[in-house]
Amino acid sequence: MNLFKALRVCVVAIGFSIAAISLSGGAQAHPHVWVQTETTVLFDKGNISGLQEKWTFDEFYTETSIEGLDKNKDGIYSREELQELAKVNIDGMKDFGYFTYAKLGKDAVKFAAPKDYYLEHKDKILSLYFTLPLATPVPAQGAALEFIVDDPSFFIAFTPAEKSAAVMGAGAPKGCEAKIAAEPQDEAESKRLQAAFGAQLSAAGGGGAGAPSGMAKAVKVSCPKS
Repeated sequence: MNLFKALRVCVVAIGFSIAAISLSGGAQAHPHVWVQTETTVLFDKGNISGLQEKWTFDEFYTETSIEGLDKNKDGIYSREELQELAKVNIDGMKDFGYFTYAKLGKDAVKFAAPKDYYLEHKDKILSLYFTLPLATPVPAQGAALEFIVDDPSFFIAFTPAEKSAAVMGAGAPKGCEAKIAAEPQDEAESKRLQAAFGAQLSAAGGGGAGAPSGMAKAVKVSCPKS
């Protein structure tokens, strides 16, 4: 990797980690990266096994990120050409819990390391795909899993897609559904989310910002008892 490319890759990764810098100064940042989220709830043998996420980035971030990555100069950014950047982004998000926080009742739900990650460039827009397995699968029947994809520093603005913001994956028991928190997120809902995810969000924000950003929406996954 030449020096120019190394510097460019590092700059792109900052988009996922600079939130910590703004928080250390005690000030809320305004969004520098906009991400639209789509999440599929994964099931395996009657258990909720993880989340499959798709993040679609804004045009400016896309243009900045892919500069110089078309190695064969064919005008197409293949998955192989983008794989190094995908790894840099995934590695850079580790200390922030991949900006994905979940709970079951009052208990935090932990995720294992992400897998099956890759970047796709389509229609001049960059999308990151990755799977976050649950560290311990949760029995689906009777479960009430809640999760949110958010940046407490508000450096990255996460918003759910209008369609397919949260869907059930293959093998979901009959009656399982995902509901997005009402929009707009009022003060009471924000306080509820802060209470629900406060410890995780505070940890991701370096301990200084436990509140949801206000743009991200929590998702409740519920499956009826047998």
